[in-house]
Amino acid sequence: MDQQPANRGEIRDFLVSRRARITPAQAGLPTSSRRRVAGLRREEVAVLAGVSTDWYTRLEKGHIGGVSEDVLAAVARALRLDDDERTYLFDLARSSRPASRTPSRRRDVEIPARVQWLLDSMTMSSAFVRNGRADLVASNPLARALFAPMFDSATVDRRGRPNLARYIFLDLGARDFFVDWDAAGMATAALLRAEVGREPRDRALRELVGELSTLSPEFRGHWATHDVLMRHDGIKRLQHPEVGRLELIFQSLDLPLSGRAVHDLVVYTAEPGSASEDRLKLLASWAATQSRAVRDASEGVASDGASSPSADQ
Repeated sequence: MDQQPANRGEIRDFLVSRRARITPAQAGLPTSSRRRVAGLRREEVAVLAGVSTDWYTRLEKGHIGGVSEDVLAAVARALRLDDDERTYLFDLARSSRPASRTPSRRRDVEIPARVQWLLDSMTMSSAFVRNGRADLVASNPLARALFAPMFDSATVDRRGRPNLARYIFLDLGARDFFVDWDAAGMATAALLRAEVGREPRDRALRELVGELSTLSPEFRGHWATHDVLMRHDGIKRLQHPEVGRLELIFQSLDLPLSGRAVHDLVVYTAEPGSASEDRLKLLASWAATQSRAVRDASEGVASDGASSPSADQ
C-alpha cells in the first residue's frame, strides 16, 4: 500500500465522518448503554465489510492506494455510502496511487470555439461552462446578464473570470442574490470536496480551499462535514437586482473536453408560462441588445445605449 498518500487526511476524515453518522441499530448490530460514541466503532465497520479490524484501521489512517475495488465496494456498503460518496472513495484511492501522480499545477483547458458557439446559440437559457474549481470559463450573454452581480463582483480573478465559490462565500451581496444562500454554499463546498478527491495535488484548488477556509467561517463549517456532490441539479431562486425574483430550473451536464479535467455545462431556464419566464425573457432581450452594442462598438459602428431591464419586484 502507498505509505504516504497526498490525500491521507481527506481519507481519514471522510471515513471517520461516515461511520460516525451510522448507529448500530441502523447497521443491525446490538446496542449497549455503555457505548461512548453514537456511531459505529472501527471494529464494527470491519465486521460489516468482512475485513480484519487491523486492516480497516490502516485503511482509515489513509493507507488506501493498493486496496482492491472489491474491498472498497465492501467498505462503501458497510458505511452506506450513496453513489456520489462511493465515487469519491474510489477517487481517493485512485489518486493515492503513485502512478496517478499529476503535476502540482494543472494547465487550464482551452475552451473550443464550438463550445462558445453552442452557448451563444442558447438565447432563451442562461448557460455557462464551469470547471472543477468552480471557475466560470465560458458563458453566453444571458448568463452574464443573469449572474451580473457575480461578474461585477470584486471576487473575479485578474482575467475577469468569476468563481462561484469565491462569490458565494466572500461577497456579502451573494446572500441577497441567492435566496437559498446557505443551500448554495453547502452544495458548492460539496462540489469542491469531490474535486479534491479527484485531484488532491492540484495547487490552485488547494489554494482556493485554503483561501475560503481562512476567510469564511461558513465555508469552514460546510467543509468540516465532508459532504460530497458530483453534480448539482434542481431549482434555484435568485433575487436579481434588475428584474426581481426568479425561480429557475438548472441542469448540469458533463462536458468532456480534455483528459480527466472536469467541466460541466450548466443551463438555467424557466418554467413555460411562469412569471420567471417573463422576467428571463426581459433579461434575454436586454442581454441581446447589450451584446449587439458591444459587437457594433468593436466594429466601429455607433449604436444607442441600452438601458437596464426592469420588472415588478
